[in-house]
Amino acid sequence: MLKPFTLIIKISTLCMVMFFSELTYAQENSHTQEELEITPFVDGTLLQPADAKKNILAIIIGDYGPTDRNGNQNFQKNNNLKKLAYSFANMGISSFRYDKRIVKQIKKGRINARLSFDDYVKDAKDVINYFVNQANYTNIYVVGHGQGSLVGMLAINEHVTGFVSLAGSAKPIDAVILEQIEQTAPGLKTDAERVFNVLRTGKTTANYPQALSNIFSLDTQDFIANWMQYQPTEIISNLNLPILIVNGTKDLQVSMHEAELLHQAATNSNLVSIQNMNHVLFIIEGGDLENSKSYNESFRPLAPKLISALQDFIK
Repeated sequence: MLKPFTLIIKISTLCMVMFFSELTYAQENSHTQEELEITPFVDGTLLQPADAKKNILAIIIGDYGPTDRNGNQNFQKNNNLKKLAYSFANMGISSFRYDKRIVKQIKKGRINARLSFDDYVKDAKDVINYFVNQANYTNIYVVGHGQGSLVGMLAINEHVTGFVSLAGSAKPIDAVILEQIEQTAPGLKTDAERVFNVLRTGKTTANYPQALSNIFSLDTQDFIANWMQYQPTEIISNLNLPILIVNGTKDLQVSMHEAELLHQAATNSNLVSIQNMNHVLFIIEGGDLENSKSYNESFRPLAPKLISALQDFIK
């Protein structure tokens, strides 16, 4: 049987959970959302606050893999991009977030094995141009998370007001993969370097270690070869607009050093380091186990300092 004091605490906690649940529900229902098909490849959600005071739009671009508009994949459901969109709405800022084109292909059961990295860049350009042509927004911001940071850099045109890189890498993808292999399976690094050298020639190869098949399968080699030609620090150095670079100190995929490299390369950027924020934009108080589990924990809120940094930058 519960002691009276313990029962009071449990009831109070339940009331708080119900209060914040109702508050979140009310906030979500105070905004309007519209499902849009930008092209045959791109479906997304336009979220507009009911009390929008400025004609500002944030275009949110997701991370690597079959990432949907909410930031989720099959075995990774944290809703971080959906939370980001609602955070913008609570600031009075509209947002558009969209499924990576591979998500739509999976849903329709028609996957294109010839998908390239440049296809993702084209999709981002199409989204930007769609809203430019609509002429409803005087200020358009591109917000790229992870791989979406590089995609966003490549898609930006003269109509974009500002760019936000969230946990974006400063290194080409082959360098990133080689670093990860060196840390986890150093004996395979020489073979990986050999495969990358083949890909640089525009060819593919079936001669790769089976242990690296998730990286170098014949279905993915063209995509990797296309992706690895881009050097993020070179690209960001050519952007002539305000830039916000945000990274967390507990990001297991992109280090603060990479954020600093992007900041050094950019001509007009602010760098924000968020203590204990991880790659999916959550605060992690514990170790790597908590960090990894959080990728599939949708109850977690976004890091508060991230929200304030975005608000300060855009306003």
